[in-house]
Amino acid sequence: MKADNKNHGTLLITGASAGIGRELALEFGARAETLVLVARRVDRLEELRAELLTHHPRLKIIVLAADLSDERGIERLLGQISEQAGPVDVLVNNAGVGDSVLFDRADWTRTRQVLRTNIFAVAQLTSALVPGMVKRGRGGVLNIGSGAGLTVLPNAAAYVASKHFIAGFSEALRADLASTGVTVTQVCPGPVDSEFDRVAGSEGGMIGVPPPFFRISAAQCAREARAGFERGDAVVFPGRPYRLLMRMLPLVPFWLRRKQAAKTAIRLRVGH
Repeated sequence: MKADNKNHGTLLITGASAGIGRELALEFGARAETLVLVARRVDRLEELRAELLTHHPRLKIIVLAADLSDERGIERLLGQISEQAGPVDVLVNNAGVGDSVLFDRADWTRTRQVLRTNIFAVAQLTSALVPGMVKRGRGGVLNIGSGAGLTVLPNAAAYVASKHFIAGFSEALRADLASTGVTVTQVCPGPVDSEFDRVAGSEGGMIGVPPPFFRISAAQCAREARAGFERGDAVVFPGRPYRLLMRMLPLVPFWLRRKQAAKTAIRLRVGH
């Protein structure tokens, strides 16, 4: 079922202060009555609110600070959303944390942050908000995953595992919600120009991702994500070259991908 592309009602975006999340807010600004913007950096959210209001002066914008790696913080966030925004019609699970390091060298505090933000926060917010959508017979969930969730990459075990969760969760949730009027779309970007890589981690960067030829802007990623969501697509691969690459991925045997990932990890380990 296609989402209503004229009015998305109240739309919640996590990780809205920068990158894809910020661009998604700009994309959906003209298509919502209320935008709830969530991130840790309130100053960035306030700047985004000001920019949105110059283009959409009637748009109601609610800015909320939250650390999505904290379960109790999410509970407080849900209370604030209920009080200030009311029922949420569209949930955009965009917030994510990365970590580029061989797993045996990873810091557990960082690993836990990756898992809590990328997995548990997504599940907790979806669990809290989707039942209301089903009851009202309309709504949508837009999950920002990654191409890493569809294959195997070395040097980022926790991040890759979290994106495999997003892929499986999105497909299963879409099946569960069939015929309810609630749509589910997952976006699986490749390389995107954003702050994510600069804050994702340390040791060697994200290894095994497609080369720069496939890189797109955060604005293009958000534009294609919004369009795919409104079409009711199950999966969106932003960027034509990357989309073609991902459509050919199933032709590469998994054992070969596994072997290549292991060889890359060995080179990285020896290099250190």
